[in-house]
Amino acid sequence: MLTRTFRLLLVGFRSLLHYGFLESVMRGIKRAPRAWSSLPQIPFFRYFHCIPTYLSLPRTKMPSSVIPVVHNHTHREDIDEALAVDALLFSVNNHQKLVDPQQQQEQQEHVPGTPVPSVYASPLSKADQWQTTIENVVNAIVEIRYCRVAPFDTAGIDLESGIASTNLILGWHAGAMTSSATGFVVDAKLGIILTNRHVVSSGPFVGVAICHDQEEVDVFPIYRDPIHDFGFLRFDPKKIRYMQLTEIRLRPDLAQVGLDIRVLGNDAGEKLSILAGSLSRLDRNTPYYGQLTYNDFNTFYLQAASNSSGGSSGSPVINIDGFAVGLQAGGYNSGPSTNFYLPLDRILYALEYVRKGDPVPRGDIQTQFLYRPFDEVRRLGLNQVTEDSVRQTFPDELGMLVVATVLPDGPAYGKLQEGDVLLTVNGNYITKFVPLEAIFDSHIDKDIEIAVDRGGKDICYTIRVGDLHAITPDRFVEVGGSTLNEVSYQLARTHAVSCRGVYVSGPSGMFILNGPGHGWIIKSIDDQETPDLDAFIAVIRTIPDRARIPVVFYSITDTHTILMSVVQMERHWTPFRLATRNDMTGYWDFIDLGDPVPPRTIKIPKMLSFVDMTTTNNGPPILLNRSIVAVSYYTPYLLEGYPFKRRSGTGLILDKERGLVVVARSAVPNAMGDVNLTVADTLVIPAKVVYLHPTHNFTIVKYDATLLRDTPVMSASISKKTLQRGDPVNLLSYYYSDNPSYLTTTVVDIYTVNIPSCHSCLQIPRFRGINHDAIALESPLAACSFSGILTSPEDHSVQGLWLSYLGDSASGYENEYRNGLHISQVLPALRKLQQQKPGDRPIGIRSLDVEYTSVALHQAFAMGLSEEWIRKIQQASPTRHKVLQVHRVPVGHHTSELKEQDLILSMNGKVVAHVYDMDMEEDDEESSSFEEVELRILRQKQEHTIRVKTTVLSGLGTDRMVIWAGAVLQAPHKAVLQQSKILPSHIYITDVIYGSPAHMYGASETCWITHINSEAVNTLDDFIQAIRDSSDTPYVRVRCVSFDNIPSVISIKMVNHYFPLVDMAMDEEGNWVNHKIQ
Repeated sequence: MLTRTFRLLLVGFRSLLHYGFLESVMRGIKRAPRAWSSLPQIPFFRYFHCIPTYLSLPRTKMPSSVIPVVHNHTHREDIDEALAVDALLFSVNNHQKLVDPQQQQEQQEHVPGTPVPSVYASPLSKADQWQTTIENVVNAIVEIRYCRVAPFDTAGIDLESGIASTNLILGWHAGAMTSSATGFVVDAKLGIILTNRHVVSSGPFVGVAICHDQEEVDVFPIYRDPIHDFGFLRFDPKKIRYMQLTEIRLRPDLAQVGLDIRVLGNDAGEKLSILAGSLSRLDRNTPYYGQLTYNDFNTFYLQAASNSSGGSSGSPVINIDGFAVGLQAGGYNSGPSTNFYLPLDRILYALEYVRKGDPVPRGDIQTQFLYRPFDEVRRLGLNQVTEDSVRQTFPDELGMLVVATVLPDGPAYGKLQEGDVLLTVNGNYITKFVPLEAIFDSHIDKDIEIAVDRGGKDICYTIRVGDLHAITPDRFVEVGGSTLNEVSYQLARTHAVSCRGVYVSGPSGMFILNGPGHGWIIKSIDDQETPDLDAFIAVIRTIPDRARIPVVFYSITDTHTILMSVVQMERHWTPFRLATRNDMTGYWDFIDLGDPVPPRTIKIPKMLSFVDMTTTNNGPPILLNRSIVAVSYYTPYLLEGYPFKRRSGTGLILDKERGLVVVARSAVPNAMGDVNLTVADTLVIPAKVVYLHPTHNFTIVKYDATLLRDTPVMSASISKKTLQRGDPVNLLSYYYSDNPSYLTTTVVDIYTVNIPSCHSCLQIPRFRGINHDAIALESPLAACSFSGILTSPEDHSVQGLWLSYLGDSASGYENEYRNGLHISQVLPALRKLQQQKPGDRPIGIRSLDVEYTSVALHQAFAMGLSEEWIRKIQQASPTRHKVLQVHRVPVGHHTSELKEQDLILSMNGKVVAHVYDMDMEEDDEESSSFEEVELRILRQKQEHTIRVKTTVLSGLGTDRMVIWAGAVLQAPHKAVLQQSKILPSHIYITDVIYGSPAHMYGASETCWITHINSEAVNTLDDFIQAIRDSSDTPYVRVRCVSFDNIPSVISIKMVNHYFPLVDMAMDEEGNWVNHKIQ
């Protein structure tokens, strides 16, 4: 303290020497009636009275608007004086000539609370001033990296494409997601960060703040405004150890047209970008971002020409003195770049309550106002007398507030009308939003008098102000993979509907409804009304699991059309729980809403009537219709690279007595999901996956045969003839509707199926049909049919299946290919299933476990194929001259005898001319006749005879998965092994859930995990144990290897509250069991 005192004395004496004591005193006496008043005019004496305040403050680098922490507890004028002393000391230390502050006051009187006038004799250039200001405020600006954990309210529908089409930039995406934005410290002592509401989110949020010195600290929401685009995050200031925390003071009063500004923030993902501009408007109406998403209203926005993009949301808009005059919110990037900034008036109001830990009072009458210029207001009927009075009261005013929307059933409903011009509130003229909201906030649950001009007539109403927080949802329900919450004021105001009803914010799982668009509001479930969330919960609790129930709903964007959809209750895959926001912890607290009601017994109609297609001359017999069912599939998690959660196809009943149905594997890709069969368009019954062919594109499911025992369904009649090129064939297919079409066509080609694989690391490997002959048809309608049956024109027996094949993807679209599959390829698996007894292990097929393709004879001849073998192949296959070639050998293959590009000439002495010549059709895969086969091959123009061991490929598919931090892990599936040349481990990331820590920190699909915290892991069990051992550390270091064999290390923060460690596996009965570990 003595050191500081002597430094003050030094400043004083230097001032005396520079000005002259008597001259300063005389000048002060002339300016004040008392002699003592002259002493403060000398720099030393001017600040002498604030020495106690000065000595109690931590030092700052320079005089700045970056106010020390204690300003919350110190008189504002004393702080300003103390900062001026700091400025003097800075000047002394830098040997710069001082200027009498009184001389500056002659030009402009100092207003308490504003930056202290410059103390430099030679004024800095504007560029230097900006440089100094930026250096002072930069430590208060943080980058916010966050996860929006679940869809909620206006953050429920992905409107990214819609936003892009209108060139409107918010810097964020809707729904569950991860992103980055900007914030800045407004209270360093309490650890309060200001940013946007669309960053803080109205739903679950997990985030961290990255300071300027790259220190990271956890942040959690403590307030998000019900209307305006701002919110506050809190952090622990004690966690910042290497940087002096500063804060930026909010000064809404300094915003003015023409003001030079700088926007400092995380623009376009950069750590710190500085964008320059000038304020051009202070009274812009709020921008419109689109339907079903967040839109601000009932406030002005500032406007400037400044080019910003995603990530700059929440940036401070500062003036040259370092004060924040606005908050970056959004902008247009079409044509001249225009940015929108939220004024700080209501932010400053809310901050005072947040600092004290008190609820922020927010009132409203559920009415939207817009600011309209006087010429427009005059056209609405405003009389001249009223306009004269308003202009006299507010000489600078250019317009008035006009009622734009009055919500049904709100406090102003039936009183105010659209087009009313607001005159007075409680007897005072109101032309701005700030005083209007101030009245609302101070009169919650109280009556106010509102006078409006309606067509030239003054009308007065008494309206009770409501609580904004009461119509802002803070709860949501998770059920069946969907999230639902009550309709918010935000959504209701945009579409002029009541603030009531149950809104499907996360349309997924069981609440993917068959209606246009999104924005669905549930009216009733199973004929029971659901006016609010509590009623919805009560209804769901009574409905049995797997029950099919009607849901009546409408879209908030079209309240005129009432729709109905039948959904299946899903209580067996995902939880049924209620989430409630907790602003004390920053998390949402979950409450389990009870165990599911057991499934009810399926009622079988006494009479099932099938579609009669015999009315046309070429229609199929009705007996064939009795063997066809519609198959639907739903999966809660995406395994094996499968891109769809819902899929449908056509199934063929192969065995009515055992309930066996064959369907395309592109429709039912794995056993992780629900399979339902629709019989005769009347009855829906469940089924279970019993066999997934490892290479051919079909799945066999099984239903409870007793359910259809007394119905007219039939097993399909199977043809013994194999289709050849040129054969006529009937195609019974499903085109645009659920009704089948029937046509006669011709087989134009039989070829070895060659579905393109995902050929880059940007595409996810998924199952492809391989190693069988495909059927191509002449009719162009066949290419438009997703599924169907190929039958004989003579006896209508089944000769093949018409299937959709999944392959590669391009530009975000999944490419699908249509081909026929010989029914003979299904029969070996069918026979094994028919012979299977309860308790037997899942069936498989014996194979060489390689992928084949075919090459033309002229190509094989160039590769060294002899004329003798050409003759043998031509004799073995007169209709097709091809040679089988090894296309891919899976990584980790059990033998190295076969190499890629080998030509296979014979197996066990039999010439190989077709891919089905490689089939090993033993009814028992344990039979020793095919444990090892003898192959004659051509390799590098040399013939070799080799013996190759075979393997049994399981028909079970993926039977275990682990979910950790939002990453879905499994053992590498068949497609991965086929398309990769490496196998770093048996822990493969097959999917990453949006809004999860894994997504936020860079984990991606098609990667292997090899190490956890430097500990090598090879299996899922190793991984689980390593994560258990890391439970005491906030971050887990994960070493990954990409599909292109590129290693990387990422650190993932565990958020067990939302993303616990879960181990799911299939039991012996084929049921999935969920084990929550953390």
